[in-house]
Amino acid sequence: MIRGGVSRCESKGLRVFGPGRKGIEFKKSGRKAAALQTMPQELIHDGKLDRQATADALRQFLENLVRVAGLELKVNVRPVASGGTGAEGDAEVLADLDGRDKEILLERGAEVLKAIEHLAFRALRLEPAFHEKIHIDSGGYRALRFEELKMTARVAAERVQTSKQPFRLNPMSSRERRIVHLALKDMPGVRTESVGVGEERQVVIHPADAKPKKSA
Repeated sequence: MIRGGVSRCESKGLRVFGPGRKGIEFKKSGRKAAALQTMPQELIHDGKLDRQATADALRQFLENLVRVAGLELKVNVRPVASGGTGAEGDAEVLADLDGRDKEILLERGAEVLKAIEHLAFRALRLEPAFHEKIHIDSGGYRALRFEELKMTARVAAERVQTSKQPFRLNPMSSRERRIVHLALKDMPGVRTESVGVGEERQVVIHPADAKPKKSA
C-alpha cells in the first residue's frame, strides 16, 4: 500500500477483475489484458511442450503486457534444458518479472502475478495439463512460497503420523497441490488426496492405513 490507502496496483491504473480475480484491466489505456494478442503457433508436438518455442512466445506476451501496462519490469524467460526439470516440480519454461514495480505484482497475495500467469496460459492456448510446465515468478517470491508450502505439508504430515487423524490443508492451486503430493509421497505413515471442486479444491493428509472413502 502507498500513502492515502491506494495500492501500488491502483496507482498504476491496473485493476484485477472477473471470476477468480484472473483478469487485468489497464485503466490508463482502456484495454484489458485478455484482449492482448494470442500466440498463433502450435506449441505442443507429439504430446510434448516445445520448450524453446514456448519460451519465445511467453517472452513476447510478457514484454507486450509489461509495455501496455506501463510497468518498470525486466522480463527474463528461459527454457529448462531437455532431459531436466525446473526448480519447481515439472516446470519446463521459467519466467521471472523483476524490477522497480515488482511489488505491484506481489500485493494481496501476488494477485496480479497469478492473473498474469492465467492470462499467459490463455494467450499461449495451453490446455490445463500443460499449465504446470510453465512457472512465472517475480524475484523468487513464488519459489519461496513453494518451499514454505513443503515445510507446512511436512509438519502437518508429522501431526497425522502422531494423531492418526486426517488433516485438511487450505484450498490451493493445482500446482500447489501437486507440490504437496510430491513432498509427501515418500513420507512413511501418510497418504494424500485432493478433494473439493474448483477454487475450493484442497489436499487432505490421511494416515496411510486409513481406507479411502467410497464414492456414493
